[in-house]
Amino acid sequence: MTQFPSRPARVLVTGGAGYIGSHCCKALSRAGMVPVVYDNLSRGHADAVRWGAFMKGDLRDRARLVQVLRDERIDAVIHFAAFAYVGESVHEPQMYYDNNVGGMIALLGAMQEMGVKTLVFSSSCATYGVPTHMPIDETMAQAPINPYGRSKLICEWMMEDAATAWGLSYAALRYFNAAGSDPEFELSERHDPETHLIPLALMAAEGTGAPLQVFGTDYPTPDGTCVRDYIHVGDLARAHVLALDALRAGAGPLKLNLGTGKGTSVQEILDAVERVTGHAVPHIDSPRRAGDPPELVANPARAREALGFEAQWTNIDEIVGHAAPWFAERPVGAPKVA
Repeated sequence: MTQFPSRPARVLVTGGAGYIGSHCCKALSRAGMVPVVYDNLSRGHADAVRWGAFMKGDLRDRARLVQVLRDERIDAVIHFAAFAYVGESVHEPQMYYDNNVGGMIALLGAMQEMGVKTLVFSSSCATYGVPTHMPIDETMAQAPINPYGRSKLICEWMMEDAATAWGLSYAALRYFNAAGSDPEFELSERHDPETHLIPLALMAAEGTGAPLQVFGTDYPTPDGTCVRDYIHVGDLARAHVLALDALRAGAGPLKLNLGTGKGTSVQEILDAVERVTGHAVPHIDSPRRAGDPPELVANPARAREALGFEAQWTNIDEIVGHAAPWFAERPVGAPKVA
C-alpha cells in the first residue's frame, strides 16, 4: 500500500496549466489535496493556475524536477504534460518522442531519486490504433498508428518496467475525446491552434471562426459522419482523483479506459451546437482524413469496477452548453460593453 503522510497529500500536476490538467487541479483541491503545478507554459496558461503553487519548468529538466519534488514535499504525481496533436506528431515525430518520451524518462528518474512512487498518467485511446472491435475495451491489442499514440504507449511500457524495477505504483488512464468546460465557468478549453471539434463548431456558429471542415460524410455510420465518445473534462478530472485514491489504497497497476460508452457523430455535434447557440454551423464537407476510423467508443466497465467511476455528464447538449459561452462573441469573463 502507498504510504501517505497525515497532512493533506501534495500532488505534482505536470501540465497543470493546460486544459485537462487545470480542471484536475480544481478537482484535487475540492478533494482536500494540494496541487502543485509544473508547466513550462509552452501550451498552457498561467491564469488557469488557481488551486495551488506554480513551478515553472520543462519536463525534460530532471534537476528541476528533483528540486520541486523535494522542496514542495511531493507525495504523488499526476502527469499530463505532453504534446497531443496527432497530425503534428506525424510531421514532427522527433519533437513528440523528445518531449513525451524524454519527459517521462526525466520524470521517472526524478521520482525514483526522491522516493516518490505514485503516478497517475494521462494516456490515450490512440494507443489502440485502428480498433478490431467496438466498443473498445482494455483487452484490445495496443497498436498505435501515429507517433503521438506510440509515444503514449512507450510511456506506459516505461511505467510497467519502473513498477518491476523499483516499485512504482501507477495508473494509465486511456481516454477518448475530452470535451466541455468547467460547469462553474472558472476554466475553459483553449488550444493554439484549436483542433477539437466542439470548439471549432462553436466558433463557426458564433462567427468567431472559419466554417467547420467535416472530414468524411460517407462513413458506414447512421449519418455518414465519424462517431466518437465525448467525455466531459470534469469527469476526466474526477477520474484522475479517483485513480489516485485507488493507488493510495493499494490498488494497481491500473490500465483503464475513460469514456461514456456512448458514441456521438460529427453531425450530431453540429445539431447540438445549433440547439445550444441558436445558430447553424457553417461547414464544408471534405474528404476523409487518412487513418480516421469510422467509430471510436469506449467500454467503460473496467473503470467503473476499479474506481467506481461513471461519467456524470453524458448529454451532448449539456457538454456543448458548458463550452459554448467561452466561444461566443463576448466570452465568459469578458468586460461588459457600456
